[in-house]
Amino acid sequence: MGDLPGPHKAGLRSAGPRKAGSRKADPRETSPRKSAPREAGPRETGPRTGRVPAAYAEAARRSARVTLAGTAGFYLFLYGLDAPVGATYAVFAAVSLAGLSRIPGTGRQRAAVVLRSLPACWVLIVLGTYLSVRTWSAAVGMLVIGFSLAFVAVGGPRPAGAAPGLQLMYILPCFPPYDPGALGERLTGATTGILLLVLAEAFLFPEPPAVPYRELAARAADLARTCAGELAGEPYALSEDSARATREASTGLRASKVPPADRPAGPSVRQRALAQTGLAARTLLGALRNLPPGHAATGPGPDLLRAVAIAAAETADLLRGAEPRREAHENLLRARAALLAGRDEGDAPEELRRDAAVLEVADAALAMSTAADLAVRGREAATMAAPGRFWYTDVWAPRLWWRRLAGHAGSRSVFFQNAVRISLALAATRVIAGVDTLPHGFWALLATLTLTRTTVGETRSAMRPALLGTLIGALVAAALLTLAGSDTVVYAAILPPLMLAAFTLGPVKGVGWAQGLFTVVVALLFAQLSPATWQIAGFRVLEVLAGSAVGAVFGLLAWPRGAHDELRRAGAVLLRSAAEVVVATTARLAVGGTREPTATAPGHRSLNHALVLAESAYAQYQSEPKGMRAGDDAPDWSAVLIVGHHALWGADRLLLPPERSVVPPLGATAAAALDRLGDRVAGRMLLVSARTDPTDDTPEPPVPLRDPAFDGFMAQPDGAPRRYYAAAAWLDSLLTGLERITTDSPSPAVITKPADA
Repeated sequence: MGDLPGPHKAGLRSAGPRKAGSRKADPRETSPRKSAPREAGPRETGPRTGRVPAAYAEAARRSARVTLAGTAGFYLFLYGLDAPVGATYAVFAAVSLAGLSRIPGTGRQRAAVVLRSLPACWVLIVLGTYLSVRTWSAAVGMLVIGFSLAFVAVGGPRPAGAAPGLQLMYILPCFPPYDPGALGERLTGATTGILLLVLAEAFLFPEPPAVPYRELAARAADLARTCAGELAGEPYALSEDSARATREASTGLRASKVPPADRPAGPSVRQRALAQTGLAARTLLGALRNLPPGHAATGPGPDLLRAVAIAAAETADLLRGAEPRREAHENLLRARAALLAGRDEGDAPEELRRDAAVLEVADAALAMSTAADLAVRGREAATMAAPGRFWYTDVWAPRLWWRRLAGHAGSRSVFFQNAVRISLALAATRVIAGVDTLPHGFWALLATLTLTRTTVGETRSAMRPALLGTLIGALVAAALLTLAGSDTVVYAAILPPLMLAAFTLGPVKGVGWAQGLFTVVVALLFAQLSPATWQIAGFRVLEVLAGSAVGAVFGLLAWPRGAHDELRRAGAVLLRSAAEVVVATTARLAVGGTREPTATAPGHRSLNHALVLAESAYAQYQSEPKGMRAGDDAPDWSAVLIVGHHALWGADRLLLPPERSVVPPLGATAAAALDRLGDRVAGRMLLVSARTDPTDDTPEPPVPLRDPAFDGFMAQPDGAPRRYYAAAAWLDSLLTGLERITTDSPSPAVITKPADA
């Protein structure tokens, strides 16, 4: 349940104490990948001018590969071996895993995914063949398999991209005739089509590779080295160019800016560690940028920043393939310990605040160094990792997968909701196709699979162009079948260019074009397999209508608003969990104690799980049509995620120092002051949580987030150590994040409940 997918993690931002009511730099500068509020999803990515030719070129390359693989297998079995069953499975295997699926990555990356999917395809074909004996068994199989394949999207972009094609590998054999004797030909045909597709993906029309995530993280580490060097020497400030570069590098590490195939999204140790490397790099860049000029000009600050620069350079080299070294990491630990060894008593509060800010830089650099070592060496580097932030190093791969799946196994996960919706729709369509004995029932299931969306409005809007396109395609197909009659040579000649057009224009011009052209393609395919008349085109229209209608019904019944309501619930739970962490962390800091070998911050697991659900809901929310989103009074969801991550990482940083040391208790005065701050911030989190929760209809009076009369953040308790000022800065930064959440309210300093909540 405490799983945190790599690409959805967020960084934390250093914020020094300030006067009550004053404003800070935008906290989104060091935020996670979803840090830009209202960031456009795939449907809103700016003007299309200049981007359409690139989209056509990419679609044409993919179309050429699927056309060559599909038609080669089809013609080999049909005309070379006189095996129509093998021909059917060869062409649909290629179409399912390249035309229907959207596996991200380069050709060779997709080829690897397709090749690894081959055993799963065999299993699905065998199950579909034997379960087709009865309608009820085929429908039950469709329900279980449909859910499983859809739910595997929690494993990252590649499993999610391959899932629709794998669904078709079960759909195709789960219809009559019940013919186990043809299983061998089915498996042979599908295997041939998949292997041809693997060759086509690997060697034909290669795309230019994207910059790997490891290289992006290495560049960020190089930049951190430069910035730390500037801050360690005169004039002890970042240049304007360096400050701008840190913002650009942080933006480039957002998962939304990284191609899906290169995002570290899997549950394995190396994938999690690579994602955490990027997160720590963004955190480090933000902490360096927010370090005030001259903040490290005196005391041990310059030495610590020079140690940060050397550790960042070592991290960049490690990510680029150099031999792993730990000298710079160990030197940074010693420099950090030297700063902490200084006596707090007698130091001016300004010096303690300065040291707390520099320590945050050092902690971020240590986290980046450790995560990079884990990303490169895997479990071999686990002995050097602190168990709090890097809890996954002691967990074996099956357990990590189980935690990822278990974390989403509930009705509050959008992955679970999507899997339930599509599996029920597919099973219902299979029952209808079996009871009504539709002549080509798998067309109905294919329509359900391709037209069912995450919101009922989107499903309904997709139906209209899909049905219109299918009708036009059916008319064209009927004309071709009438004119050509039984002359299969005509169909064989027309099929390749038509497939090329279908898989080129469909992805670019929309669902209407895709359905219309594919209607003609399947009509020409079946006309070569057996004698066909114009009536086959009419059956195609009928079954697309049936399949899309079932999809619309289940889109209406199963979470019709998609991620909209779920994001509000998840955001509210996230803020409540963060409030619990704040209270527990300040209480633990007040009393101190010995760190346990396997300790984590209080509430770490529950807050981690809340972040998992909130981030997956936010990712889907951004991809849904704009009309389904909330109005201008919606919270800034990216800021909600920032606050959650900042609460989690800040608690770990304060309670779980890298040197695995004892956390001394604060003095009575400092402890009371910190408890006061923690209660104030936690209370504001609960108020903002009530604002976002759609189930909370309790009227709340306007409450100021940052009360000018409250001066706790500027307090200077007698004898307060550096840990107090570090914790105060953390709490102050969390309150700034809450201000960002409520920016869209009538007054950003006041919490009010929106009308649509």
